[in-house]
Amino acid sequence: MVTRAKITGALDEYLDINVIADASLNGLQVEGNEEVSRVALAVDAAQVTIAAAVDSGCQFLVVHHGLFWGQQVALTGIVGRRVRACFAADLSVYAAHLPLDVHAEVGNNALLAKRLGARVDGAFGDIGVLASLKEATDIGALAGRLAAAGCTEPLIWSFGDGEVSRIAVITGRGCSELDAAVDAGADCFVTGEPVQEAYHAARDHGIHCLFGGHYATETFGVRAVGDWLLEHFNVETVWIEHPTGI
Repeated sequence: MVTRAKITGALDEYLDINVIADASLNGLQVEGNEEVSRVALAVDAAQVTIAAAVDSGCQFLVVHHGLFWGQQVALTGIVGRRVRACFAADLSVYAAHLPLDVHAEVGNNALLAKRLGARVDGAFGDIGVLASLKEATDIGALAGRLAAAGCTEPLIWSFGDGEVSRIAVITGRGCSELDAAVDAGADCFVTGEPVQEAYHAARDHGIHCLFGGHYATETFGVRAVGDWLLEHFNVETVWIEHPTGI
């Protein structure tokens, strides 16, 4: 058993919750039970994941996409229902959006790069990581690694001239950083979801692109946070899998 305040303080410090400007209201969004014996981890704070956390006997839910995004919002409609469900069950909700993307140890970007067999060399753009493969490989083989990492049936834009040795990774919705990936010298850009305008930009740049899905590419960080909580607080953790297909 550990206190809500202790978990919240530890996460705030470890994730450096204010390290980057973010639309998300990062940190503790809903204050629940003072004592925590079981923590749920999920990508999204939605009615279904909140219900699953409650059904699993959890007092604390850690998510990547939280309930509040830095703007005034009335506690009505679906937001009101979600918050009422949390209060009724005394469930805390903690969100870590961009701080979890950029974290060197449990960040989505760094973890996905490592799952692809790459060494993280540094950052590019606003939040991405640039990484090198030990041996150059063709785009099909790299797509296979992405699928094996849990991003089933990745979309491939094979616009590069040859094999891949240097990859730029931004999980989730990262196409706005495609030009930055090119400027950083990447042979392949890896992100979650494609957008229409990026197609011709990638073709004209001559860069390979892989898309593993917004949800699937952002499961790594929250799961790693669960492992970290287990190690540091010996608290039970429950992974709530609820893919969106996007």
